[in-house]
Amino acid sequence: MMKSMRTVMRKGGNRRQQGNKMIMRRWDTMDMKMQNNTMISIDGAGVSFGSGEKEVIALQDIRLDIYNNEIISLLGPSGCGKSTLLRVISDLLQPTTGAVSVQDEEPRIARIKRKFGIVFQSPTLLEWRNVRENVELPLELIGIEKKKRMALSRDLLEMVGLTKFADHYPWQLSGGMQQRVAIARALSFDPPILLMDEPFSSLDEFTKEKLQLEVIRIQKQTKKTIIFVTHSMPEAVFLSNRIVVLSPHPGKIKAVLEIGLPAERHPALRETPGFYEYINKVRNCFHDEVGELYDEVV
Repeated sequence: MMKSMRTVMRKGGNRRQQGNKMIMRRWDTMDMKMQNNTMISIDGAGVSFGSGEKEVIALQDIRLDIYNNEIISLLGPSGCGKSTLLRVISDLLQPTTGAVSVQDEEPRIARIKRKFGIVFQSPTLLEWRNVRENVELPLELIGIEKKKRMALSRDLLEMVGLTKFADHYPWQLSGGMQQRVAIARALSFDPPILLMDEPFSSLDEFTKEKLQLEVIRIQKQTKKTIIFVTHSMPEAVFLSNRIVVLSPHPGKIKAVLEIGLPAERHPALRETPGFYEYINKVRNCFHDEVGELYDEVV
């Protein structure tokens, strides 16, 4: 996979970036497409709301290929369109301009074919259904017979470490355990793509770091393509093969960074110089916005 990457240099466009060139790598798109490895292709997608003087441009000219079996994070401050982009990919929102394809199909067709599993910020579990029944809900809705549903939910609960809690109800679980149930439910019909919209944002740091390891383990086990929305730089660096850095007003892609950390992501990795180096690279992408805000204040 590393052979299909190459190094490019992007130069800063204003006085704050000059003399502070950042080396970034990007995937060789043509090589990846030759291997039929492109899962999602976004070509000039834009989203706007309202019209005239009241028009708000949420996303503008988004161009990105997302590849099979990678974890890619959408990172940026509030208002940069991270969740909006996720909704466009999943056919929950139509782009105003441009196009999106999922395995060479329109997002609507991909949704009908159940190619997406989605984990939201809130677990959104049904309080009157126990853990097993919550996991089985999508299978029940598409008519899978009870015996098969139970077998699938048993395997999924084992994968997320909740076998002993199958008969518990959501209100009996911690926030982290509820999100594990939500992940199992999203994987119940075996979609090739898992969309995660800031799923750990409301959790404490201890639980968050534990679940980050769970996501990596599950991805290795299932080989899913995961698109992960976050506003946390350390979280994005720890989880991702690539990070898409978005800038706000309107939401645009500012940079795409390849994270060349070891494939095995252990907790101790968070304390290594390499980990902090990547966090600094991500932070440098936001220097323009910070500088402009400082100029406005003074």
